[in-house]
Amino acid sequence: MTTTNARAALHAADPELAGLIDAEERRQRETLKLIPSENYVSAAVLEASGTVLTNKYSEGYPGRRYYEGQQVIDQIETLAVERAKALFGADHANVQPYSGSPANLAVYLATASPGDTVMGMSLPMGGHLTHGWKVSATGTWFRAVQYDVRRDTGRIDLDEVRELALAERPKLIFCGGTAIPRTIDFAGFAAIAHEVGAVLVADIAHIAGLVVGGAHPTPVGHADIVTTTTHKTLRGPRGAMILTTEEYAKPVDKAVFPGLQGGPHNHTTAGIAVALGEAAQPAFKDYAHQVVANAATLADELLARGFDLVSGGTDNHLILIDLTSKGVAGKPAAKALDRAGVETNYNTVPFDPRKPFDPSGLRIGTPALTSRGMGDAEMREVGRWMDEVVTAAAGDDEDALEAVIARVRGEVTELTGRFATPGLTRP
Repeated sequence: MTTTNARAALHAADPELAGLIDAEERRQRETLKLIPSENYVSAAVLEASGTVLTNKYSEGYPGRRYYEGQQVIDQIETLAVERAKALFGADHANVQPYSGSPANLAVYLATASPGDTVMGMSLPMGGHLTHGWKVSATGTWFRAVQYDVRRDTGRIDLDEVRELALAERPKLIFCGGTAIPRTIDFAGFAAIAHEVGAVLVADIAHIAGLVVGGAHPTPVGHADIVTTTTHKTLRGPRGAMILTTEEYAKPVDKAVFPGLQGGPHNHTTAGIAVALGEAAQPAFKDYAHQVVANAATLADELLARGFDLVSGGTDNHLILIDLTSKGVAGKPAAKALDRAGVETNYNTVPFDPRKPFDPSGLRIGTPALTSRGMGDAEMREVGRWMDEVVTAAAGDDEDALEAVIARVRGEVTELTGRFATPGLTRP
């Protein structure tokens, strides 16, 4: 089926928008997607997410709705919930949050009151906005304190976390984040939370797929509440889930609805159910472990080419690069790489002296390239291309930079043409 035939109705009704979607599909097929929070969903997830389920409003929970006509919807949501519980080994699952940030807000609503002390990883160190950062509502409504990484290792020091927790006695402690390249010690965080009487929340949005694939330790059994998006390494649609012990099941459900939102997006719930079913298959474990192996290979290649990696490498899917020694900032490097077909995002690094919108680092990851079937050899090519473009971007010869970008762009196009793109049709 061609791209046009697959969206015949859209092309007929709105050719301008259809053309833009076609262009985005071509872009995704022909570039190397290295942003660690991005991935490719399967054709089955795409189909489930684009169904007539978008026509139905379903405020409430299965068996307890405020609208009639829920006979099928209740079964779909129940299927997603049961699959989530089985896959993660959790007592309870809520699959209704619209995205990761609302899921985290629901946790606050369920367990804390405005003005309570909450604790999370500092955003510039790799945490998330909703873990109490000052520009977030969570940093405005709550008294937020933050832990950092060690300057000498780039890693979390649990002794320092414990010292801060004992001094501040937070109601909530968040672990997890958006730019953490190392294994999270959930048991260690749980011990600290228990000692100070805090609720431990594990935000595994980035690593959920690695957790269910056995490539990263699970927080279930350690954290009271686990939040996650359903895309990223889990390869589902853009949504979220909250997993809890029985103790927090009812407060969390009440916080999601009616506390923060109305009816769930049923088409997204269906896509989540499909993705969870896919993640339960043996092949997904192979995928998760290959993501980690690919990240390790890419990190080794970058280290060999003189790149400085935060914490010295990676244990998971994510690599955080400090470009200071390369003589170029993250933003111009990311823009040059993008023109060469290598998609990254500029990112702050721990103790970054530069501003967040013009930081020193790049954040990259291997989930999407692994979904396309790429392995060790391709990771080494990617490392070489990144080195060539970044080196050229650090210079002051625009003609030389353009020549490198053009050459690498051609080589990237040749490589991507040899690997299928999950979920995307061929022209």
